[in-house]
Amino acid sequence: MERKSYPSDVSDGEWKILASYIPQPLEGGRPVEHSRREIVNAIRYVLRTGCGWEYMPHDFPPWPTVYDYFRQWSRSGLWEQINQSLRESVRQKAGRESTPSAAIIDSQSVKTTEKGG
Repeated sequence: MERKSYPSDVSDGEWKILASYIPQPLEGGRPVEHSRREIVNAIRYVLRTGCGWEYMPHDFPPWPTVYDYFRQWSRSGLWEQINQSLRESVRQKAGRESTPSAAIIDSQSVKTTEKGG
């Protein structure tokens, strides 16, 4: 990585886990200009800081490129797949079933209509 790191960048350990989920470039397509890790770092920067895509720092790949990957991966369900897989892994390491069998909803936290009854 040639640029100075941001707090939102993935660590080497995190990237080891995430890299297996991120799709690799297709064979025969355009040459890759930006690493997948830098794309993920840029996405995390936007999500963590809340800035608009077009306000990303210039040391990241161009914002239309980053946004396009984010949109493609969102539409394909990649983020949900990563979240589900990591959640299951953490639960299993804690000695629990991979998926929860029950949920508790606190009625004080659930929003209802503004008017009662």
